Amino acid sequence: MSTQTPGRVVVVGGGMVAHKFADELCRTSPDGDWTLTVIGDEPSAPYDRVHLSEYFDGRSPEALVMDQTPWSDPRVTLVIGDAVDRLDLDQRAVVTRSGRVEPYDNLVLATGSWAWTPRTEGTDLPGVFSYRTMADVVGLREWIALRSEKLGRPLSGAVVGGGVLGLEAAAALQKLGASATVVEFADRLMNVQLDAGGGEALRVLITDMGIDVRTATGATRLGPAGDGPVATMDLSDGSTIPADVVVFSTGIRPRDRLARESGLAIGDRGGVVVGPTCRTSDTAVWAIGECASFENEATGLVAPGNAMAEVVVDQLFGGRKTYERFPEGTKLKGVGIDAASFGDIFALTPGALEVSFSDPVAKTYKKLVVSDDAQTLLGGVFVGDIALYSSLRPLLDRPLGADPSAFLAPEGGGGLPSVDLPDDVVVCSCANVTAGTVRDAVTHQGCMNVGDVKACTKAGTVCGSCVPLLTKIVNTTLEKNGIAVSRAMCEHFEMGRAELFELVRHEGLRTFTEVIGAHGTGRGCAVCKPVVASILSSLGFGHVLEREHAAIQDTNDHVLANMQKDGTYSVVPRVPGGEITPERLMVLGEVAQEFGLHTRITGAQRIAMFGARIDQLPDIWKRLVDAGFESGQAYGKSLRAVKSCVGQAWCRFGVQDSVGMAVKIEMRYRGLRSPHKFKIGVSGCARECAEARGKDVGVIATEKGWNVYVGGNGGFTPRHADLLAEDLDDDGLIRVIDRFLAFYIRSADRLQRTAPWVAEYPGGIPELRKVLVDDVLGIGAELDASMAEHVESYEDEWRATLDDPEKLRRFVSFVNAPDQHDPDLAYTSERGQVRPARPGEKADNNPVIARHLEVRK
Repeated sequence: MSTQTPGRVVVVGGGMVAHKFADELCRTSPDGDWTLTVIGDEPSAPYDRVHLSEYFDGRSPEALVMDQTPWSDPRVTLVIGDAVDRLDLDQRAVVTRSGRVEPYDNLVLATGSWAWTPRTEGTDLPGVFSYRTMADVVGLREWIALRSEKLGRPLSGAVVGGGVLGLEAAAALQKLGASATVVEFADRLMNVQLDAGGGEALRVLITDMGIDVRTATGATRLGPAGDGPVATMDLSDGSTIPADVVVFSTGIRPRDRLARESGLAIGDRGGVVVGPTCRTSDTAVWAIGECASFENEATGLVAPGNAMAEVVVDQLFGGRKTYERFPEGTKLKGVGIDAASFGDIFALTPGALEVSFSDPVAKTYKKLVVSDDAQTLLGGVFVGDIALYSSLRPLLDRPLGADPSAFLAPEGGGGLPSVDLPDDVVVCSCANVTAGTVRDAVTHQGCMNVGDVKACTKAGTVCGSCVPLLTKIVNTTLEKNGIAVSRAMCEHFEMGRAELFELVRHEGLRTFTEVIGAHGTGRGCAVCKPVVASILSSLGFGHVLEREHAAIQDTNDHVLANMQKDGTYSVVPRVPGGEITPERLMVLGEVAQEFGLHTRITGAQRIAMFGARIDQLPDIWKRLVDAGFESGQAYGKSLRAVKSCVGQAWCRFGVQDSVGMAVKIEMRYRGLRSPHKFKIGVSGCARECAEARGKDVGVIATEKGWNVYVGGNGGFTPRHADLLAEDLDDDGLIRVIDRFLAFYIRSADRLQRTAPWVAEYPGGIPELRKVLVDDVLGIGAELDASMAEHVESYEDEWRATLDDPEKLRRFVSFVNAPDQHDPDLAYTSERGQVRPARPGEKADNNPVIARHLEVRK
């Protein structure tokens, strides 16, 4: 690179691409003689807009703020909350709304885009939002809280636009307690990213979430409630839906006003015209990200913007790097449903072939688009199961290396593609990092794990979808370099959990002191202590609150309850199969009323009570145990619940007694400690109302018996379970589940759920079937015996605790003042119940709060 210096650089815009530019400039020239001023109109430092929806999962605005390192460089100045109002190209200066004048030698426009809203009557009414900025999501949350409290009911929400952000917005409405209807003018959801088959599969999944979907229609008018805020939405099909809150997510437009008014060239479809160097029609001005129009098209993703930022930094120092459009991929996130696509999804390439697989029972759809000789990968669509997305996307426009149909087979017959990708394949498109760069970081930069590679290359630090592939490349490179990939649990144990489990089991070790004395060093830590505690519990070696066992438990296990955000605890009794008598139901209501607890029905068909102080837990559980309830293990790494439909007993489609089987399964595996929590579902027919294939173990009734699926889960990375065995009788079903859980508990890694354990098992489901069903290793009887021992030795943890004065001594708010309670607990009311007051909220002075405080004295 030449000694050319960029001089005074000014960036207009304070988003993710501006942050990338600042970071790249600092990294490229750590000691150079230049200055950088970044001016953003939003009131905060650049934040992670890609994960904006995580705000509704409890992630604070501060947690979304991006790495602050670039702003600590003395050559860099970050200006926030002051929009640039004018560009003076002749004087080479920008003027902000506050009157600040900032001269430049090089100006970079990173103004991004704005949320476009169609001309619909009523869009200016209170309660109508866009879904683009932090202010948008904060305002949305505040509106729903205030409006629902005023109306005294949950709000009816509507989202105009069925694209990625629209679906994220609909999921956000649900998380905030409102209903959601998605209105999409096109004939399918995500119509730009999904074909007809993928769109229909996504519709089914979204509808299953309780979100209403209206396609091939549009919003024509928003109606107010009298002279007040929005209340209804008229649709182009003639219908009207209630809409107390409306979110528009109908596309974006480049923010190019400053460029237009300054006389810079603007693309036919908007955006500042740039060439391969990202230079505009003024040689001192550059444009990057969503405001730039390259080849008459403006991108709407962060990855191309980051690539443009790298190009401009290189150009500023005399480099020759240029920007080339690369095929964009899209991944749905923040909704709880998997959907992703990349490349030529509509098979527009001449001669392109489409290979697809649809599973209506599993509710998955996969399609690959390949060249006419079936050799070159041109595109892919995945709905319901996107495990192949991160591995196949880097192979776009390259040889696939296998029969396309093999990748889409129900059990992954072709397996994942090799991670031995060519060096020039882009692994992380967000940071534009190639496989070669990752290997170089390991081989020549001293990176010894994925964390090191992330810090060195920035790969995997934006959307995170490439991390599984990144991990495999890092580990493979380490092994090729003769470096053993560490399986150590922590600095106190050189082996992983599975190896330690076998040692403890064979040697009969009973305490943490014995385990670390025999196979570890030091005194242990927050990583290994809970692991050993879990192993000892899985093997039935004592109650979790026995003297030494108690000291090594994870946070919630210390008091057999889940701690909540205000320091109180939840109480979740077991309700086997979701079946409960009226008498026990009344007991729960009486307990909640007596102790002033917030109640809700969980997705696992249980009743949870929130807001119990630690000193109240024994009294609450005494009432529940006396009524025949047991601990629901909501706090432990163990069986949470077995969800069921009503099955043959009530449903006209049921072919087996799913409730009876669910109760039998839950009572068999209750209290079973494992590497991670696990859930089971039992459906009485193929209609799958218990959503069994979204569970760690899923049981689905057939006319001949039961099919059992394993390795599924919901949560942050949903995955459908794979078929392990079919048409089993009752005893055969229990035997297969026994062996699966016992084998998982033995061989899984620390905090590894069944889904990744199954996915990573050598040979996958076919090999697991040989081990668990065909017993090729001859360990079936041993696995059967270990589960039988668990069933025989089970005791309810709360009943045992109530019978032991020593264990009860830990249930006090303050050890040195056992009769005192936390004075900082503050509450407000919402929908007729109490909840913890948020920072800045004052506790309500109303009958609900008054009664709650009275019963808690």
